[in-house]
Amino acid sequence: MIIGNGLAGAWALAAHYSPGFRTRALWWFTAFAELAVFVQVAMGVGLVAGQHLKAPQFHMFYGFVAIIAVGIIYSYRVQLRHRLYLLYGLGGIFVMGLGIRALLVGRT
Repeated sequence: MIIGNGLAGAWALAAHYSPGFRTRALWWFTAFAELAVFVQVAMGVGLVAGQHLKAPQFHMFYGFVAIIAVGIIYSYRVQLRHRLYLLYGLGGIFVMGLGIRALLVGRT
């Protein structure tokens, strides 16, 4: 999830500045990376609910904030159509940062 969103964000930022990077594969890769956020949160919820594991509160917080961030990024795609690659580039980097933060607080 972290690597995928980071790469998708970097690719979208490159596409913002260089039209040669604007391919259909970018959107497939971005969708896959953002879907990984939902998969990881669902797996975490399953572990906490089904296996009765104890997760740090802020670890769960960052996971749910990542889902909200993906929703906000998706909801602004029409309003920011003229800056779509910039939106998804910065959004992907932001979601990557949330994943890194969740990983760091989850280790303690």
